[in-house]
Amino acid sequence: MRSYNTKDWFSFIFLIQKSDTFHKLWPLMLGIGVYSGVIGWLEVEYWQLSEKNYIRNINLMHNMLGFVISLLLVFRTNTAYDRWWEGRKLWGGLVNNSRNFALKLGVILKNENDKAFFRKMIPDYAAVLHTHLNDSETAQQLFDGLDLEIDHHKHKPNQIAAQLFERVNALYAEGKITGDQLIILNAEIQSFTDICGACERIKNTPIPYSYSAFIKKFIFIYVLTLPFGYAFSLGYYVVPVVVFIFYVLASLELIAEEIEEPFGDDENDLPTRKISENIRRHVGELL
Repeated sequence: MRSYNTKDWFSFIFLIQKSDTFHKLWPLMLGIGVYSGVIGWLEVEYWQLSEKNYIRNINLMHNMLGFVISLLLVFRTNTAYDRWWEGRKLWGGLVNNSRNFALKLGVILKNENDKAFFRKMIPDYAAVLHTHLNDSETAQQLFDGLDLEIDHHKHKPNQIAAQLFERVNALYAEGKITGDQLIILNAEIQSFTDICGACERIKNTPIPYSYSAFIKKFIFIYVLTLPFGYAFSLGYYVVPVVVFIFYVLASLELIAEEIEEPFGDDENDLPTRKISENIRRHVGELL
């Protein structure tokens, strides 16, 4: 996740960052600019259409559809941000649950070998979940010395959770923890799986294809029809005006596309790797 100063207006306005939508849109913006210039030249210079021509009234359509496209884009960005923020809350919950689990185990357990097992395994769950959601590396490739017998064709976070519960159940069978303590610790392990399932729901359920495709087509057709009406009143100034309108509308869609998938390695994705590293440090302090 990119670190920045929210009060630094100069860098926001005058500096173009790598993650700025301008980098992705400039080829289309160039094409839209050329297209707008050609339409303006045809209408004003070549065809020499009069001010009374009916095509001038196409702006009435833009006025009516402008409100509709605004509502669609607001709903689109809000939905995408909700997914991003829900992912952040889930990983915040994973941090708290890992701390609580380690805190309780630190008080209950007396054997150093038992503490060492959980000191390693609890942070490993967050690390494996990060890898699982990114679909990039396996857990054994991510951390040196991860001595779990993991079948990479199976659900990796579930395998970690299963070994955690197996160890807790073994502690109960050995009389190292009571039945009440078993129930308390079981709830903590269950919370890991609940968080994993909620993250998978975000990861595996994108915005419906028909909705996303419709917005893109709507924006494209809306922008392509703008020069027909505005060329009469703006002349060749229609080029920068239409390009700017396209930049604003398309940028909102691009931003929504990026943040609706919060688990990845993009600049605006959640820092799940950093969060998992913090969990490892915090659990180590408690155990």
